[in-house]
Amino acid sequence: MMIQKAILHVLDFGTSMCLLSQKELDLSIETVDDYVSKRVEKSLHDPAGRTGIFYETSAVKRQLEAYASQDLSFQELADGLAKAVFESLKLQAEADTTDLLVVSFKDEAQREGIALFFLENRTAYTHRIMTDEDGVYSQIIEYQAVLPGLMQKAEAYVFIDLSDFTLRFVDKKRSINGEDVYALPELILQCTTVLSGKETVKKTEKLLTKVAEEYGKNPVEALAKGKQYLAQTAETGSNFAPQAFGEAAFAGEPSLQGTFTEKLRQAKDIPKEVKVESRFAERTGTVHKIKTDTGIEITFPSAYMENPDFIQFFTRPDGTLSIELKGIGKIINK
Repeated sequence: MMIQKAILHVLDFGTSMCLLSQKELDLSIETVDDYVSKRVEKSLHDPAGRTGIFYETSAVKRQLEAYASQDLSFQELADGLAKAVFESLKLQAEADTTDLLVVSFKDEAQREGIALFFLENRTAYTHRIMTDEDGVYSQIIEYQAVLPGLMQKAEAYVFIDLSDFTLRFVDKKRSINGEDVYALPELILQCTTVLSGKETVKKTEKLLTKVAEEYGKNPVEALAKGKQYLAQTAETGSNFAPQAFGEAAFAGEPSLQGTFTEKLRQAKDIPKEVKVESRFAERTGTVHKIKTDTGIEITFPSAYMENPDFIQFFTRPDGTLSIELKGIGKIINK
């Protein structure tokens, strides 16, 4: 991944001023390059990113097309995007000063892209060493316009692939003109919205649990089997398909598979398939975590669910569950 250009505009909603920087950020400065690069790298593979496609009437898409065909400079594109964001957000109920970071980059496959980050200013405190007639002392001072640190996520961002103008974005709901909206897809980008891979997995797991409980099936066992399918998508690089997740979870039980398929059809917001970030799929699919109502937490490899030599679940006559862990040679306190 390579950062080509970047510019930082200031959207001061408190004073209704859109302050456009007339110069790009100097990426030869190590601190600047480090902040921009890490901001892009960490968000580029965020499993929470939703996908979308521009509507043909999108003004932002026209600007990006003009930039891709070299009819607009990077400065002109960044200015136009900042103005579009400012006009869409200036009427939000809680409007804090936000810096808009616009970045031109190439990803690992050398595809050209544009990224926008909404960096909401924060208050931070530090010390200052001072001196007076009594000697040296330290004082606490406040900074009211501090960018979020690299360990903090941007409140909203978008990545646009300039080869096909596909989108990946994260946004939060805002109150604008008395309505709660997702400003990025609805007002600024004007694009469709498809659930992120992470959201799709979570919704599918919730639906699967509901079906299992309705038919007296152990939801822990079903989810663990489904997660093995999720882990396989990380290994093969294939998309996550909720239908296949259900088939794996209820393997050998066609009636439950059919019920899950019907519930999936009724849940119109769950896509038929979606790209899931490989690290999320591997992390989520290979390990299963459970917590009992008695406060006991257990983490185990999902594959162990199908091996009674390691773990088994029993339903006792009184309806309570028992968990038996087997083959343990040593227990380590953590």
